[in-house]
Amino acid sequence: MKVCVRHNSHGMALIMAMIAIFVLSALAAGFAISMKVETRLAQNAGSDQQLLWLGRSGVELARYVLSQQLTIPSEPYDSLNQIWAGGPGGIGETNSALSGLSLDHYPLGDGMVSVKIIDLERKANINTATAPVIQQALTIMGVDANDISVVSDSIQDWIDPDDLPRVAGAESDYYQGLTVPYYAKNAPIDDLPELMLIKGVTQEMYWGSNSTNHIPSVFQHKLGFGTAPGQAPDYPFGLVELFTPISSGQININTADVNVLQLIPGVDAAAAADIIKYRAGPDGVEGTDDDTPFRNVNEVSATGLSPQFVSQLATLCTVRSHTFEVHVTAQIGDYQREYVAILFRNSGTDIQVLSFYWK
Repeated sequence: MKVCVRHNSHGMALIMAMIAIFVLSALAAGFAISMKVETRLAQNAGSDQQLLWLGRSGVELARYVLSQQLTIPSEPYDSLNQIWAGGPGGIGETNSALSGLSLDHYPLGDGMVSVKIIDLERKANINTATAPVIQQALTIMGVDANDISVVSDSIQDWIDPDDLPRVAGAESDYYQGLTVPYYAKNAPIDDLPELMLIKGVTQEMYWGSNSTNHIPSVFQHKLGFGTAPGQAPDYPFGLVELFTPISSGQININTADVNVLQLIPGVDAAAAADIIKYRAGPDGVEGTDDDTPFRNVNEVSATGLSPQFVSQLATLCTVRSHTFEVHVTAQIGDYQREYVAILFRNSGTDIQVLSFYWK
């Protein structure tokens, strides 16, 4: 008996049609995604330029606020309760052009900016710091006594113009012997992270042990006494919180924190705490309505420091800041970018932009 096998051509055609539909659907989906990506890229490209101008506008807003602050005769100082610093504003500001001004989510065109201004006179200038000041900074950080002279001497060697190393310091001969060799700068520090290139300065020492900006050591278990083998030293704060590479060189006693105040020769932890307590006002909280900033350096004598000692602070301290770091967060819809600028205020009509960059 002969058996005939019949091919189901209709079934094959159906399968081919389904495959064709699937392929065409995948191509259409891919095309749609590609168009969406291209459209988003085009929008982002347009937003980049808008955000750049928003960032520059935020810097101009900061310049305006800092210039207006100088026009308030009843406030011959810069302090943490003023509007530029994010405070509510002093009595003089309520009757000025700054009254009611907020630097947070300030509307501009199709977007908005948030501006944060930080005066750099709240820190000590690393380029003008003397050996005792650097050593004091390392001491209050809790750096081991054996490392203090190495770090202090090496920082000074890095900055000074000669090639003669101090007793515990280092010049190019030392750095050329490293796995990745480089030369000592022998010039002022431009950017504070340069400190991590200097002999003896570790990431923990620069950032502080509690910072998330450094790479943690393999073994960081804290025993509560001393430092175990392989354990990173426990620094409550870092050099980045004490120093700046650019400022007038004087420390603003109205904005410096308790640690920076101790870098002023003759000011110990107790005196620094008294300065903070005095300027914070009755509520003990800085940056509020009842703050009592120092109007001049001589008023520090009200904290109990002797007038003779206070008279010596005039060249080291100030109540007026000149150098400011401005952070501008520019936002258009869900798209945002942060810009940073460094401003130098000579006068209300002369505020220079020293640098401006995208972070």
